Amino acid sequence: MRHIYLDYNATTPVAPTVREAMAPFFAEHFGNPSSGHSLGRACREAIEDARSHLARLLGAESDEILFTSGGTESDNLALCGVMMRGGPPFTGHLVISAFEHPAVAQPAKFLARLGCQVSIVPVTRHGVVDPDAVRSALRPNTRLVSVMHANNEIGTIQPIREVAEICRSRGVLVHTDASQTIGKVRTAVDEMSVDLLTVAGHKVYAPKGVGALYVRRGTALDPFLCGAGHESGLRPGTENTPYIVGLGRAAKLAMKSLDDTTDQLAELRDRLAKTLREGTRTELPIHGESSPRLPNTLSVAFPGLSGAEILARAPDLCASTGSACHSTAITMSPTLAAIGLAPETAHGTIRLSVGWYTTRDEVDRGAQLLLDAWESLSDASRL
Repeated sequence: MRHIYLDYNATTPVAPTVREAMAPFFAEHFGNPSSGHSLGRACREAIEDARSHLARLLGAESDEILFTSGGTESDNLALCGVMMRGGPPFTGHLVISAFEHPAVAQPAKFLARLGCQVSIVPVTRHGVVDPDAVRSALRPNTRLVSVMHANNEIGTIQPIREVAEICRSRGVLVHTDASQTIGKVRTAVDEMSVDLLTVAGHKVYAPKGVGALYVRRGTALDPFLCGAGHESGLRPGTENTPYIVGLGRAAKLAMKSLDDTTDQLAELRDRLAKTLREGTRTELPIHGESSPRLPNTLSVAFPGLSGAEILARAPDLCASTGSACHSTAITMSPTLAAIGLAPETAHGTIRLSVGWYTTRDEVDRGAQLLLDAWESLSDASRL
């Protein structure tokens, strides 16, 4: 049986047209984009073309986009570049939410060890950051607030504009990790009013190993890598031309199909939820259901059972018991803990996420595999 892939929040396949766009830059157009000869100029033009596509998707200017190795590097550059600016002593104040991705949470811990002050604002049981909680956390020395655009595990979309308006009135910069929203919902930087925004290529049908950071004009940022002056002096190292080309083409695809994609993904997500609830004859808990959510993400709990055991009994189904970064851990996911789930509910949670290439048939077959596993484990528990 062919695998049924319902784990698009973990990673996406590289789109065929993205692969085609990348191919010439592995061999024919292999030049260094900093070189002045024809091979170098061809690569430079391709990179700038990709930059313009991504800028248009975000509603930004091309010179506000810098390319990185992925979402993790972009998050690190955003946080460390702001908080470490000017050199030691590092005494600025950083605010993050309680369910940020480790790519934000871990740099925050690193900065705290250096002397920065770090505040963590809670999220509601519905999986949303309260802008008033951010307001209360601000201090005279607050430099940066970082709140993800949408949570990678339960899919809840955060009120970034409201947070940004509060911060802007206090002269505080705002960063959002939009890795999960690019290509699924609208991500216009001016509408969100953010200063920094993270993009991860492999979440939007580009390859792993490439990403970007939007940096609003006038935003002061220090590089944390040392080298030559690539990417406006903020990200040294010879640019990865084929992967950047891939990200640019993926951005172009996302911009072209965004409206249709959003509706299509939501229909598949809701079909999956309805089938599971009807099949179990119970109102299975869906985390964040009452909040604005990503159209592709379903975080559902099977109370009294283990999500890992359910998936083990459905080996042809590719899904997750949380974020991919935590899927093999035995500890409770920070996201599920942050929204106040009881350990037994968190233990039975499975994250299902659909994508561009998911079909109705795959959703129906995936749901049936879960239902068969659920029934088998439920029968075993009654013995």
